[in-house]
Amino acid sequence: MTGTLIAENRKARHNYFIEDTIEAGLVLTGTEVKSLRAGRANIAEAYVAPNNGELELVNAHFAEYKQGNRFNHDPRRPRKLLLKRREINKLLGSVQRAGVTLVPLKLYFNERGYAKLLVGIAVGKKQHDKRQTIKERDWKREKARLMKHHR
Repeated sequence: MTGTLIAENRKARHNYFIEDTIEAGLVLTGTEVKSLRAGRANIAEAYVAPNNGELELVNAHFAEYKQGNRFNHDPRRPRKLLLKRREINKLLGSVQRAGVTLVPLKLYFNERGYAKLLVGIAVGKKQHDKRQTIKERDWKREKARLMKHHR
């Protein structure tokens, strides 16, 4: 991923094991793009859901554009993801397996200026997995601190 980061789902890596990622485009209106350029988006509670053989970003909040007046968009409307048919079939097949979820990880503009969404194929973590992750992160931080003072 290169480009300008708009929004990131930081809780996703805490709540899920990310098995694979895939980059998807988004179908957006003009005021949504302007709102994203202003950095006013939130994908923390969002998820990707199948709908009639397509994939949609559901529950993502793209704030209304202030100068949008009557042409403004609905901030929480479902947004269609743009993927190749083979990629959609792969993701739909993985969703039908038990415990697999499609989680939006990052929303960004690529180097060509297009809005892209990084979608993760994720398996939910249990409480003990989350504790282990926290323990490992704290140990890495402590180890780095010790090595810094050791020099």
